[in-house]
Amino acid sequence: MNFIKTKIEDVVIIEPKIFFDQRGFFMVCYNNELFALNGIKDTFIQDNISKSKKGTLRGMHYQLAPYEQAKIVRVTKGEIFDVAIDVRSTSPTYSEWVGIVLSEKNSKALYIPAGFAHGFMVLSEEAEVTYKCTAQYNPKADRSIAWNDPQIGVDWPDKPDLDLLSEKDTNAPCLCDAENAF
Repeated sequence: MNFIKTKIEDVVIIEPKIFFDQRGFFMVCYNNELFALNGIKDTFIQDNISKSKKGTLRGMHYQLAPYEQAKIVRVTKGEIFDVAIDVRSTSPTYSEWVGIVLSEKNSKALYIPAGFAHGFMVLSEEAEVTYKCTAQYNPKADRSIAWNDPQIGVDWPDKPDLDLLSEKDTNAPCLCDAENAF
């Protein structure tokens, strides 16, 4: 695997090696030892999957400490634009964001450390997204920030279908008004 640092050093693109033959392909998605050798030493305890249709925007979500989650996000079907926003108030990259296209074709994954809000927009007709998480979902610690916060300025590749936006995401505050425990 290749581990590629992004403009926010803690967010890492993971490119697996894929072995193709007449039967199809094989790839390793996660190897604890290899990840640790490349600076990702988190213990992942839960795997999630979501399926969404084109234009769906999910995000920007995070959990307050001590329930914060690091994630490894991968697409098994379709294509998304995946975004991580640094919400660590003492970080030199506070409020900066990283975005990348993840798809079943490029097989890339994105490592998002704790202290980041995460979200994505579906670019294909539908997409299945898997998440490896370091903590279980805790509804009392669940928070979100506005996907269109002008102070952050995420450059989404398209406009989301606002009819598909959840109530939570529709009513999310801007980062300057969001509760933060980082």
